[in-house]
Amino acid sequence: MRIIGTKIANEVFKSLKDRIKTLKESNVTPHLVVILIGNDPASISYVNQKEIKGKKIGAKISVKHLSSDISESKLLTTIEQLNNDNNIHGIIIQRPLPTNIEANKVSVAVDPKKDVDGFHPNSKFQPPIAKAVLRILKEVFSSLARSHLARLEGETLTIWLKSKKIVVIGKGETGGQPIIEMFKQMGIEPTVIDSKTPNPQNLTKKADIIISAVGKSDVVKPEMLKKGVILIGVGLHRGDDGKLHGDYDEEKIKNIASFYAPTPGGVGPLNVAMLLKNLVYAAEDIPKL
Repeated sequence: MRIIGTKIANEVFKSLKDRIKTLKESNVTPHLVVILIGNDPASISYVNQKEIKGKKIGAKISVKHLSSDISESKLLTTIEQLNNDNNIHGIIIQRPLPTNIEANKVSVAVDPKKDVDGFHPNSKFQPPIAKAVLRILKEVFSSLARSHLARLEGETLTIWLKSKKIVVIGKGETGGQPIIEMFKQMGIEPTVIDSKTPNPQNLTKKADIIISAVGKSDVVKPEMLKKGVILIGVGLHRGDDGKLHGDYDEEKIKNIASFYAPTPGGVGPLNVAMLLKNLVYAAEDIPKL
């Protein structure tokens, strides 16, 4: 079964639009500032989506497009200025960063109350990518609960996930790592596969749920999967055809997986939705997610 992230994201956007309308009645407009460094085509595409969706629900989205040769000290000064602006509720620094800028230093420079990307160790926000994956899994669980009501009666999403063998492929700071951390916070220890893992097929063949966050073609091949696996693609890359592609070929896996998220159109739209959800929470100044 194909899990369409766009459809779920639209439900989130509708809810956020109503909440922003309420905020505006109190003269508060959620304001997100995106710092975009350089001219990476994928980054520009991601930022454009955030800008389009944010404005559509009534939020204010400002993009500060900086040169790729900006110094780390100048970037940190820019972040500090944004931290001190009370009319700004969320700040994100689009990854990847230039090699001369230390990602960790930038992450901790953002005010935790405005860190809607969830990179600061004291951020009150869960990374949007992790929330998006969890929302996809919730959709799968709900679908199973409807079709196998007696068997899943009394189970929660967390209990159900704890009963599954979960494999995460890739552990990058903007993809696999936040997802791995989310599972650990839920008391779940996923199996992690990276480029140094020997014979990854031996692990994926036993998996009930696979989340691939690499961003390369054919990371997940049909022969790596068992029948009925739940497959979620997070990684995206731009192919020679100029289009965005995921870590697996949908046509090759659709008859093997019981549920799968297409790429693009699966996790991506939900990632944007969850980012904007964090922004609205920041504007509401609610001390919980």
